[in-house]
Amino acid sequence: MARIGVEGTLTDVKSALKEKGHEVIDLHSEEDTGQCDCCVISGQDKNVMGMATASIAGPVINADGYNAEDVCQMVEQKLG
Repeated sequence: MARIGVEGTLTDVKSALKEKGHEVIDLHSEEDTGQCDCCVISGQDKNVMGMATASIAGPVINADGYNAEDVCQMVEQKLG
């Protein structure tokens, strides 16, 4: 299965992805994204300073407003 980077606050998403067989990597820094096929962010602090840099070639999913199952479906669609 895929390696999914997940922001630390999204514990329910981490659990759901692990149940589906994905390898989950905690995102602590920008370097962590280099190991991931896809990243899931909380959206709480996105683009705070008006700057955005992409350090991952794969999809980034903003989980804000979605439950864990919705996020899992989005991940599988993006990687499918």
